[in-house]
Amino acid sequence: MQNRRPILMIIIGFLLVLAGWFFPLLMVMKLLESTFLLSFLSYAFSIGGILLGVIGTAMYTSMNRRK
Repeated sequence: MQNRRPILMIIIGFLLVLAGWFFPLLMVMKLLESTFLLSFLSYAFSIGGILLGVIGTAMYTSMNRRK
């Protein structure tokens, strides 16, 4: 279970970054109304996904370095 946790963090981070890209795309295409909350959530998804991906990658490399 411990080996799967960094990979899960990387996958969740990727999905958050993807959502942070997809929502602004829908706002530009005028399929979603551009609100402050949606713009802020999109930004938070992008930043959170990047941070989660970097932390997951660091955990993954540190676990595999020990072997």
